[in-house]
Amino acid sequence: MINESELAKMIKEAKTVDKERKFRQSVEMYVILKDIDVKKGFAMNETIQLPKKLSSPTTVCIMAGGDMGLKAKSANADRVISGDEINALAANKREARKFINNYDFFLADTQLMTTVGKVLGQLLGPRGKMPVPVPFNAPIESFLDRFRSSIRVKVKNSLSLSCKVGDESMDDADLAANAHAILSAIEKKLPNGERNIRKIVIKTSMGKPIKQAQQMK
Repeated sequence: MINESELAKMIKEAKTVDKERKFRQSVEMYVILKDIDVKKGFAMNETIQLPKKLSSPTTVCIMAGGDMGLKAKSANADRVISGDEINALAANKREARKFINNYDFFLADTQLMTTVGKVLGQLLGPRGKMPVPVPFNAPIESFLDRFRSSIRVKVKNSLSLSCKVGDESMDDADLAANAHAILSAIEKKLPNGERNIRKIVIKTSMGKPIKQAQQMK
């Protein structure tokens, strides 16, 4: 597999060749796959915790009431929604979709999972956003820290995937560490590991794609 040093060089080049923008750009990685029969339903939906924290953490909504809801609010979750509020979304699919699209990850009190599945399952499922169950008395702060430094990698019936590894304000070595962790996780889910990866590309949001110097055979 490509090492962190090679990834850091690609990241540095991607940041260097791009002109200065008036906003902070993401640094993105594209992975092109090979020798996989997508017609057989190959899919991937992985949550990967990154070794280096993102400058802009992912957004996490916690579905809980009572004590867990209070703890989630104290831990500054991006949103805490109760069972009653979830049920209210059943009458307005448009608002339900808008709500779901606002957050990267969902965590839910195990006691609310049936309600969530009944009301929002048809919307959350296809987006790969079904909530992670959180047991009673679990350390909600630890769950939040984990998911705020995680990303989701999804592939369905495709030979390519893309993901954010950070943004241009982050150190090249930190971005490379994140990219390497993502690639390691992806390889473990591929039928033949590294041999199923054809090409790796790094780019900023609006910048020029930087391809791996020596493509994988």
